[in-house]
Amino acid sequence: MYFITFSRKMGTRGTEIAKLVAKELKYAFYDTEDIEKKAEEMGFLDDVREVNGKTPPLLKRVFSCRSEICLDRLYVVIYELARLGSAVILGRGGNIIFRSLPYALHVRVIASQEKRVRNLVERGYKRQAAVTDMEKSDHERENFIRFAFHREWDNPELYDIVLNMDKLTVNTAADIVLCAARSDEFRVRTSDVMHSLDMMELAVRVGTALAEAGFPSSYVSTFVNEPGKVLLTGVVQVPREKSTAERIAKKVKGVESVENKIQIASR
Repeated sequence: MYFITFSRKMGTRGTEIAKLVAKELKYAFYDTEDIEKKAEEMGFLDDVREVNGKTPPLLKRVFSCRSEICLDRLYVVIYELARLGSAVILGRGGNIIFRSLPYALHVRVIASQEKRVRNLVERGYKRQAAVTDMEKSDHERENFIRFAFHREWDNPELYDIVLNMDKLTVNTAADIVLCAARSDEFRVRTSDVMHSLDMMELAVRVGTALAEAGFPSSYVSTFVNEPGKVLLTGVVQVPREKSTAERIAKKVKGVESVENKIQIASR
């Protein structure tokens, strides 16, 4: 089981490359439509649509745990899709969601503004409309990654391959990705992948339960480094809150034990 994530700027033909790679490898391909379809099956559609590639309003982010809960549910949906088998995942910060998996390949597709504009004009855009939509898209995607993951979208260290499409064709770019994807470095046992997904998803589910109870990640952080074993860290105001957080974590399906290292704030 393997995963390839694609992050692309509008007008780079990144989606075409991702679809071609998925076709050649016979992997599933997941984009916004697929994520929302799965979210609907899981009962999370409204939550996912609230944050799917965009940043919620400032007041909602500052004064509510709602945004964190919606993000957590987006992650859970993506994890559930990943469980279905090898896949190419388009956007949604997949490179960061799966950053801890050594057998995931992360691809970034860029191009100069002029090249991007030409590509969009070929698709039927008016030049000024292409520029306007590109700027809006870049702004939204940059803000989403910053809001959801506290990372910079353009940071090359977040990717294994960065494709500059000024001189590459779609086929050449896909060949580069396919060569890397077929290398020995990305071969792993499916059981190892499933264990990793189990731990990643459990951490998110516990985090969601805590956020729903009024313990956002800015107060209490959740870590799962072994299957079923949860570590809680952070700072709360009173001992009762520490014990409450532990009790909530223990109720989450899949949790076998909780190590509670939450600190009590000094007065």
